[in-house]
Amino acid sequence: MKKHVILLAESRSEFASELLDTLNSAGIGVFSDPLAGGPAVYPPAGLLELQQPVALVFELPKPTTSAKLRAIVERAHESWPGIPLVACQSAGNLIESKTKRQLTKLGFRALAKSVAQLPALLREVEESPDADELPEPFKSSPDTRAFALPKSTRSQSMRDAFSLIASLHFAVSEKEAASIAVDGIAQLMCADRWTIFVTDPNTNRDKIELELLATQPASVLEKAVQPNQQNISDKPASPVVPPTIVAQEAVYRVEPVRKATRTTWVLALPLVCGERVHGVLEGIRRRPGSRSFSRSEVAFISAMTTPIAAALSNSVRVAEAERLSQTDELTRLRNARYLRQFLVNEMKRARRFGSKISALFLDLDDFKTINDLHGHLVGSHVLMEVASVILPSVRDTDCVVRYGGDEFVVILPEASVHEAVRVADRIRAKIERHPFTGGRRLQIHLTSSIGLAVFPDDAMSPHQLIACADRAMYAAKAANKNCVRVVTSLNLPATETRIDGDAVDGPQFQRIPDEKFIS
Repeated sequence: MKKHVILLAESRSEFASELLDTLNSAGIGVFSDPLAGGPAVYPPAGLLELQQPVALVFELPKPTTSAKLRAIVERAHESWPGIPLVACQSAGNLIESKTKRQLTKLGFRALAKSVAQLPALLREVEESPDADELPEPFKSSPDTRAFALPKSTRSQSMRDAFSLIASLHFAVSEKEAASIAVDGIAQLMCADRWTIFVTDPNTNRDKIELELLATQPASVLEKAVQPNQQNISDKPASPVVPPTIVAQEAVYRVEPVRKATRTTWVLALPLVCGERVHGVLEGIRRRPGSRSFSRSEVAFISAMTTPIAAALSNSVRVAEAERLSQTDELTRLRNARYLRQFLVNEMKRARRFGSKISALFLDLDDFKTINDLHGHLVGSHVLMEVASVILPSVRDTDCVVRYGGDEFVVILPEASVHEAVRVADRIRAKIERHPFTGGRRLQIHLTSSIGLAVFPDDAMSPHQLIACADRAMYAAKAANKNCVRVVTSLNLPATETRIDGDAVDGPQFQRIPDEKFIS
């Protein structure tokens, strides 16, 4: 049965003739629809009932406006619901990157740069029912023209622009990248305020929310932070710089927008990287006494938006990769890699202020039995439940780590041995009382053995501290499990701590010889 497409173009145009010859030679039939202004040539009713069109092929007119594209798409969806939309450029019609972004936003599945690409592109569309799997020709590459400054740019402005772009490479977070960007833009172009807002990737496209990330002058943000909140959060306490309607419009239109109000001149430029709008750069000049943003100024700042958007996007990806590299995938707790750096930093602080750090090494008793009886999926779910039991038992400043398998480590900064014993016993008792379900409404009861060591009493390095706590944990295992044991130093009595806190006779755990502190 011959495949066919519906053409949304002038049926007598050169484009239609070329498309008809190309697709017919590829074994694809072509019928036209009057949506784009040409006469209707519909497929026979029998053919339409047996087989839906592969796609609606739309000839991109020149010039192309958002309103015209939106009208065509709406009418196409009404007449041909569920049929993929494919755009095609005609000869000599060079499509700009912003038009490509508009096509993506409007729901086009693919863009052919020429009629010759259509047969292969239509096969990819047909074989990829998922709208998120765009064929390769539609995946946009960075637009090199976006990095090109206007020809009229002065040498000093050009040097400042490239200095800003170079500085963006050193940003280690999204907030730092935004701060560098607004500071640099403020030096490149005068305005009463430059602000960067970011979009929430989880919100619906129909309701994009903008969140303040950085502004220049920075003094605007200081008014939003109370004196007792300055070290609590990097975000302002209240949105003292709300996004304007112009900023919202720039995000929706995916193009620069200039508008004037009674009191201000406003310029908003979307920050686009790939196929996503990451945010918007907004500049404001107050009236009277200032002039509007000229076309040359818009062109100059527009050239800077691509590297700024790329820096924001890359910093988010780097931060997420760093977080994932330090997070246990199963329990969402920190992992051993994070533990090492955390201990190094805490030991530096403890040495400076003369405080102590307690480490708890926790091992679940007879955990292998759960895997043998119920399977590893149940065992994995139990480990997640154990993490949820431990976390509420410690402070926000403490560090809970899944060390490996069914072993967990809890670091308690500024906690003496007596305070740590109380925390360890609280965790042990909660685990003993908790009914674990394994995700299958089972009734699984667990106990744990916990070893405890203290810096600098028992160890002088991260490795020593964990090793001492580990040895104390094995002593708890040897003492019939479900208890807490504290490693002792050579100059202290050979004692152990039971779950009730009473000192009893027991083996002495000698302090590991001091090693050079690793920082």
